[in-house]
Amino acid sequence: MTPGARRALDAASALFYDRGIHAVGVDLIAAEAGVTKKTLYDRFGSKEQIVVEYLAARDERWQAFLAPYVEAATAPRARILAVFDASRDWADTNSVKGCSMVNAHAEISDPTHPAYQVITGQKAWMLALFTGLARDIAPRRAAKLGRTLMLLHEGALVAHGLRIFPDAIGRARDDVAALLRDALRAAHAAE
Repeated sequence: MTPGARRALDAASALFYDRGIHAVGVDLIAAEAGVTKKTLYDRFGSKEQIVVEYLAARDERWQAFLAPYVEAATAPRARILAVFDASRDWADTNSVKGCSMVNAHAEISDPTHPAYQVITGQKAWMLALFTGLARDIAPRRAAKLGRTLMLLHEGALVAHGLRIFPDAIGRARDDVAALLRDALRAAHAAE
């Protein structure tokens, strides 16, 4: 990526997250990045493609941020809790206004929009992650437990972004810890 395109994507990313996708036009992105509209269109083709690249880059950053947390945890329960630890740390510096995918979905709910697949794909990836991690705790109930973990995680992200109450992600983590204790007891009782 050229330096001008990188500046444009960085500017667009900050603007989209801070102001919303629909509120930000190509003129503003170009002005903030110090590039011409022609540079934007030559590199990205359309505003929609800038949105796609913004969301894809944010998801890549999130996954790279999350990986060491999960990899450092050795026990199945700890790996699940590590996702919440990572989310709390990420949110403090990268998501003060809540989850960028949830925020984007509030503006882009049309399945034909090119960014829609990035948004829903990221959430599908998170569900698969939780389901896979749940499999190590409750193999027979992994799908159900994975969905429950996902719901607690996503609800915490939304509550964090809305500032409904302090430390929503930490509170969700505590609820997940209790849920996992119960799931482990149930799994051992079934053996």
